[in-house]
Amino acid sequence: MSDHGHLQEANDFISGHPDTQAIDLLISDLNGIARGKRIDKSALTKVYQNGINLPCSIFSMDILGDTVEECGLGLQVGEPDLVCKPVANTLHLASWHKRPTGQLLMSMYNKDGSPFFADPRHILARVYNQLATLKLTAVVAVELEFYLLDKERDSAGRIQAPISPKTGKRDQHTQVYSVDTLADYSDFLEDVSNACIEQGVPADTAVAECAPGQFEINLKHQADPLLACDNAILLKRIIKAIGDKHGFDVSFMAKPYGNEAGSGMHVHVSLVDEQGSNAFADDHKDYNETLEYAIGGLLALMPASMSLLCPNINSYRRFQPQFYVATALNWGVDNRTVALRLPAGGKESTRIEHRISGADANPYLVMSVILASIHHGISNKIAPSCPPSVGNAFDSVSTPLPTKFHQALTELRSDSVLSQYLGEQFTALYLTAKQHELTQFESHITELETLWYLNNV
Repeated sequence: MSDHGHLQEANDFISGHPDTQAIDLLISDLNGIARGKRIDKSALTKVYQNGINLPCSIFSMDILGDTVEECGLGLQVGEPDLVCKPVANTLHLASWHKRPTGQLLMSMYNKDGSPFFADPRHILARVYNQLATLKLTAVVAVELEFYLLDKERDSAGRIQAPISPKTGKRDQHTQVYSVDTLADYSDFLEDVSNACIEQGVPADTAVAECAPGQFEINLKHQADPLLACDNAILLKRIIKAIGDKHGFDVSFMAKPYGNEAGSGMHVHVSLVDEQGSNAFADDHKDYNETLEYAIGGLLALMPASMSLLCPNINSYRRFQPQFYVATALNWGVDNRTVALRLPAGGKESTRIEHRISGADANPYLVMSVILASIHHGISNKIAPSCPPSVGNAFDSVSTPLPTKFHQALTELRSDSVLSQYLGEQFTALYLTAKQHELTQFESHITELETLWYLNNV
């Protein structure tokens, strides 16, 4: 697993990039948003030696960056600082800046050096260590969907699809898996690929998705969930920066258009035993008992996981059957209409594709609940609560998922198993922060409400 960065790493970077003037120090908050500081290059070695101080209240910020005081990390405790230390192997050049700039991921620690309870990266590390007690290694891959948007809004102030760099016309349709669409945006995609190579982010394939301006970029499988999530955070930052360089807005919002597909974060997971063999594989059938137990745990904890997999009000707009987003507890072999899919492939590629989380979720928290659920299922030998779905699962009767934010928060609040994995203190903080966002959102009167009700009731 990834450890603190070492001083030699800083020295090697400085000697290898002598023109670098500044370094962005980044830490991922509850929402997966990068917070931090920009320092002069001359201060980098000091950061590796002593860390930097940041207020612990960054882990009680809402989506707008305002501190949720009810979380107890702000004014009532004096807005204290805690030390943040470098994450090993994440110091790289961020070449899209006009001023030569590097960037470095950080993680927060208590004054005694122990991990700070609210840092999502530490939560994932703790959950993964529990899985390791079963003498199993998780091999994971993250797939991220996103939209390119025109920076200009339409005459009504609404977002609109981008103008194709090749045709000069606004995109109206996208053929899923269209190679021609990829060719139209090849300059953007090539620059993303080059930035990924520069930062050591193992991007694999790019796919044109179901809607105008929608794409998916996949990361390669890695036998280190922490590193995989570090790379997901970096990939989102790369895509946004390169998009801006090419004149596009980029959005990982779960459902930016009401009548188009939403953007998900699909996670592929397999387990490897001490001999290096796939712990889910079977010589005579598609999967073995261990995989069934993993599915059982994932299904059992999925309702309680929903508010972390889908962390915003808008996240739940994705749950419409015609857009290939499962709305019920189900699973199946080579079936894209279910929540948990076992992709086709040979024995050694036997794995679970978790298809519920939105692109707006925090990768560390998504991976935490997935691995926690798998550990729970295998440790307790939990059989799946339903048989594998065959055909169109949207037409079958299954236990529904909580597809409203308030329902998801209620499920987490009433669950005792997942909170043990995440930590009761963190779970309470997360619920407080997200309930605050929901309350704020519901206090706002929308234009549609005024249009419907002002003169009609």
